[in-house]
Amino acid sequence: MTTLNSFDTKVTVIGAGPGGLTAAYWLNTRYGITSSVHEASNVVGGISQTVNREGWRFDIGGHRFFTKVSIVEELWHEILPADEFLLRPRLSRIYYKSKFFDYPLKPLNALLGLGFFESIACVFSYLTTRVFKPSKESQLNFEGWVAARFGWRLYRTFFKTYTEKVWGIPASSIQADWAAQRIKNLNLVRAIINAFGIKRTKITSLIEEFEYPKFGPGQMWETCAEKINSAGSRITFNSAAQEIALQSNGEMAVTFSDGSSQTAQFLISTMPINTLVKIISNPKPPQEIVDAANLLKHRDFLTVALVVPLQYSFPDNWIYIHSPEVRLGRIQNFISWSPFMIPEPDKTCFGLEYFVNENDDLWSMTNADLIAFAAKELEILGLVPALEVVKGYVVRVPKAYPVYDQDYALSLDVLRSWLAAEFPNLYPVGRNGMHRYNNQDHSMMTAILAAENIATGSNHDLWKVNVEEEYHESASGEKGTGRSAPHFIRV
Repeated sequence: MTTLNSFDTKVTVIGAGPGGLTAAYWLNTRYGITSSVHEASNVVGGISQTVNREGWRFDIGGHRFFTKVSIVEELWHEILPADEFLLRPRLSRIYYKSKFFDYPLKPLNALLGLGFFESIACVFSYLTTRVFKPSKESQLNFEGWVAARFGWRLYRTFFKTYTEKVWGIPASSIQADWAAQRIKNLNLVRAIINAFGIKRTKITSLIEEFEYPKFGPGQMWETCAEKINSAGSRITFNSAAQEIALQSNGEMAVTFSDGSSQTAQFLISTMPINTLVKIISNPKPPQEIVDAANLLKHRDFLTVALVVPLQYSFPDNWIYIHSPEVRLGRIQNFISWSPFMIPEPDKTCFGLEYFVNENDDLWSMTNADLIAFAAKELEILGLVPALEVVKGYVVRVPKAYPVYDQDYALSLDVLRSWLAAEFPNLYPVGRNGMHRYNNQDHSMMTAILAAENIATGSNHDLWKVNVEEEYHESASGEKGTGRSAPHFIRV
């Protein structure tokens, strides 16, 4: 393939999240290639947007800006001036049985929290699994994989309940490659050695600080969108892709929900890959492709942002709620992310996060009922009396997390192969585009590589980004990735 002239290149981008906007920005700024970006909603940023309700700004899930990928870090600072970033301390804890547990593990804290006998039982359980390891077959799922590395008792205490809150399925149904992607060589012995300060080479620890835009991650993507529009590309909102048809000349005709249509020589898609396949009308996907698409699942997400008096604030960026008596999964404290997101100095804003399925009981509640429900859960946990909640806001996010269940890997391979064969100029990128638990920086990297393929005729394999079994927040001489994941190990 020869290098393309920017004037005869037609590029359509589906989705204005980090992946879609990065692709459009890279094509514009590096190669002078304009593109047309279509966003189904009325805001940019996707799950990395910052919501603004009456001056209260809150993040969807918590996004930290740090990365091992230098090209992505440079791009962040190219888009947003350095003085628009804050350097924030990282602190997160686990809340379980009305007690806070530090993470990484600190033996004295764990001993006081769990109690002496329970701590001994956890250590004994760990040593037992060293001798009688779960079978290799059982370690193919999350439950067996974690139990083999931490022991069954710690697994049940700190992994099982929370993980099943997040995914809504038994931990034994979640594939081990999701755990491996989040945990790098961590085990109980290393954690204890590290906590006591005993020096060892290549000790895995967590990052202690990260960058964060003053007004939340959405500030990055709002600025990026402005620069894309100024460079000649176009972003159209409320314009969801509804049909894709391959033309005889190899171009792709795309129709959108706003009534517009476009013929693209190249298509970059961040929409869920299973939905992408289902809107293709020519060639019509065979039944086995449709069946594979139907097997890919997502977990949906909602945030209830509650404004509370400042006296109830805590220093953590977020707290993981392992207590089984509530459905709440995690609490963000947005003043600990950036004081610029809080318009009233005597208050803070908590983001109460619930991992749900679209149209289930929580998803279907009215906003008023959800705010009351979340306030009551804060009270049950002993964190804030419900009557002290000043006001609240609700944001629902469909398809927030691609599910790594027993069917996903084979189904994804089937879709990848079919798309590659039928649509060589179509590039799925980003978290939902690739049905991969990408972080913000990995989504951006897939978009950069897709843009390079289009502009220069390169043959980068986008699917090789973020496949290493690494703990993505190691601080042993390297930086980690860009988003807090729902499981406490990936914090």
